[in-house]
Amino acid sequence: MQHIFREYDIRGIFQEDLTEETVKRIGYYLGKKIKERGDYAVVTYDARTHSPTLSDWLVSGLNAAEVIVLHGGMAPTPVNYFCNFNPFEVAGQEVTPAGGIQITGSHNPPEYNGFKITIGQQPFFGEDIYALGRDVEASEMAIPTVTDAISIPAVGHYVDYLAKAFAHLEGFDPNIAIDCGNGAAGIAVEPLLEKLGIPAKKLYCEPDGTFPNHHPDPSEEENLQDLKKVLEKEAHYGFAFDGDGDRIAFLSRNRNFKGDILALFFAKEMAGEGKKPTVIGEVKCSQIMYDEIDKIGKAIMYKTGHSNLKVKLKETGADLAAEVSGHIFFNDRYFGYDDAIYSMMRILEMLRNGFDFDAEYDKLPTLYSTDEIKVQTTDQKKFAIIDALKKILVERKKDLAIRDIVTIDGVRVIFDDGWGLVRASNTTPILVTRFEAKSPEALERIQSLMNDLIEEAKKTVG
Repeated sequence: MQHIFREYDIRGIFQEDLTEETVKRIGYYLGKKIKERGDYAVVTYDARTHSPTLSDWLVSGLNAAEVIVLHGGMAPTPVNYFCNFNPFEVAGQEVTPAGGIQITGSHNPPEYNGFKITIGQQPFFGEDIYALGRDVEASEMAIPTVTDAISIPAVGHYVDYLAKAFAHLEGFDPNIAIDCGNGAAGIAVEPLLEKLGIPAKKLYCEPDGTFPNHHPDPSEEENLQDLKKVLEKEAHYGFAFDGDGDRIAFLSRNRNFKGDILALFFAKEMAGEGKKPTVIGEVKCSQIMYDEIDKIGKAIMYKTGHSNLKVKLKETGADLAAEVSGHIFFNDRYFGYDDAIYSMMRILEMLRNGFDFDAEYDKLPTLYSTDEIKVQTTDQKKFAIIDALKKILVERKKDLAIRDIVTIDGVRVIFDDGWGLVRASNTTPILVTRFEAKSPEALERIQSLMNDLIEEAKKTVG
């Protein structure tokens, strides 16, 4: 069972990993953790067909732990996060939940589902999730089905907040298209845009957990083809969301702006307002982002993972954090969690202010990069391979003309004309690599060298 308890969340296959018995116990032991901070927890779920069933099981476990459940029904993940920071009226009193659980499989295939957890306005992850898994596995509790919960208008509360925060955009028409991928984002995006009178060409905004049109992962170019066709003739800009609405893709007719480039542009907008922005990026982010932000503020490199970045954001008080994949975390004017819908509104605001994304991109230094490249291995070997690779690199640093080795998350090897990254995935049995350089020749050289070193490290591990 332990494989479903992952670094950042709990995730598995419905009825195979996520059985009634297991999910009820997850709810119970999470409930015990939440009760240490308060009486209330908010539960919401994504568009997957089995999410309501998982909700009944989870709520039963929470009730067994004597937690009062505030149920928001179907909602994007950022709505669940939002509820942890904004009180609801319950029996004439304002109540802020002590914890929140979003039932979601994110961008995984339809048979998957899982839980993203917040306790005390902080992500519940890492060793806390692993310890929870040990408690659940050791338990023999029989928990009855009791689905008592107080219904709350979670999505409406969230939409009202954003409509008020961006009231200055009312009636703005930037000629946009949105693709919600039949995920949960549509139930918040559509009413928000309608409330503000912002027209949009809409693709797949009706939630459907079978995802009949394309897989809800906007970091994969193949899932953006329908949106790109609309951009060719009918819209100037496009937004795409993942299955639970915490990752965004933003496209113009000319290009797809990845999360690290968006972070740079957000920082530029803040600098134009008189701030010296501090921005946290992950180890996969382009060197352009770090170098350009350092000219107007401060850039911090940190570990990959939405939970890691949320914690670092609070620790440093930074204005923003970002992952290449489209997780964007605004601490500036917001609550410091990843929210694709809020990020869309900040982009619309920049468009309203006259920010020219294509022109700003054209000003940046030209670099050549790969997308993430996955190297298959095993969960037993992946971290050992990284350790062996680090040893090889340190021993041969001078011979390989390495300028620096960053080991905050895997190993990012910096050369004078580019860099290569190798890190072990925290959730799957793979190594993730990415490469960037000042010329195609340098990119090929660095990629070839790093791949050779990975093979050498594999042989060392056996």
